[in-house]
Amino acid sequence: MGAPEPEDFTQLLLAWSQGEEPAFEKLMPFVYQELHRLAHRYMRGERPDHTLQTTALVNEAYLRLVDTKKVRWQNRAHFFAVSAQMMRRILVDFARSRRSLKRGAAAQQVTLDEALLMSPEQGQDVVALDEALKALALVDARKSQVVELRFFGGLTVEETAEVLKVSSDTVLRDWRLAKVWLLRELSGSKPDGS
Repeated sequence: MGAPEPEDFTQLLLAWSQGEEPAFEKLMPFVYQELHRLAHRYMRGERPDHTLQTTALVNEAYLRLVDTKKVRWQNRAHFFAVSAQMMRRILVDFARSRRSLKRGAAAQQVTLDEALLMSPEQGQDVVALDEALKALALVDARKSQVVELRFFGGLTVEETAEVLKVSSDTVLRDWRLAKVWLLRELSGSKPDGS
């Protein structure tokens, strides 16, 4: 059985939102497949020696999505946006917990930390990026969403445009400007060159 068309996917999401169990059962293989695609795209952009396992990220996002009872899915694009945001939260939470452990929190936990192996430097990068994205959202929320969808969600320009209901050209422009803004923010450079 092939993946449903975007309209069918949306109908299944809407039915799932209304508690229809057969829709949930039809949709779950495709939700898992989409999550895996998003996570794989994210991981493809990482360093070759990065040890974060795509499957662990997918499994955690899948479990959180399946456990989400209150989401009233609007359409496939809404699913992409929520999935990207969820993956961002998972990665940032993991990075923060790793940073906490590095600072001396000695408590042994059995959580995602055991499934995901991330270098301390990568964890710091993810946390710094999250903080920079929050700052960018205060300046320009759409540019922050573009970065979240493209970087954490692995969406293409066209998929991002669909989610945000803007043109592909707008996404490309926002993506370029957001990258420059984030690079400046992460490097500590100020607009006046200091």
